[in-house]
Amino acid sequence: MKKLFAQIIRFGIVGFLCFFIDYGIMVALVELAGFGELLASGCSFTVSVIVNYILSITVVFDTDKSADKAKQFIVFVILSLIGLGLNQIIMWGGVAWLGQYMNRAYMVVKIFATGVVMVYNFISRKLFIEKKS
Repeated sequence: MKKLFAQIIRFGIVGFLCFFIDYGIMVALVELAGFGELLASGCSFTVSVIVNYILSITVVFDTDKSADKAKQFIVFVILSLIGLGLNQIIMWGGVAWLGQYMNRAYMVVKIFATGVVMVYNFISRKLFIEKKS
């Protein structure tokens, strides 16, 4: 239980770092570069996934060091694409709904979407990326 708690803390730290990367790039692309919210969110999410992969296999999860790295990365990307789909659905629905009531609704919706996707990411990566004991 202690090991799981420490792993959740490491995952949270990596997650928050990647959230700030994701969120910062998204806001910059929308506010400074004029991208649409969904395109910006997809681009920022992609950069965040690459950073997250590197940190996840080196800091968070006890991965099999002899595992095929290409296969491991493909599994990670597939899981991340599912997370991206979840992120995009939440962004689309949330911006459409909350945008009726406030400007820059995408900023608030992104925080909620990130929380949902973080839970999904931890569970899926624990099941598919971590070395089986």
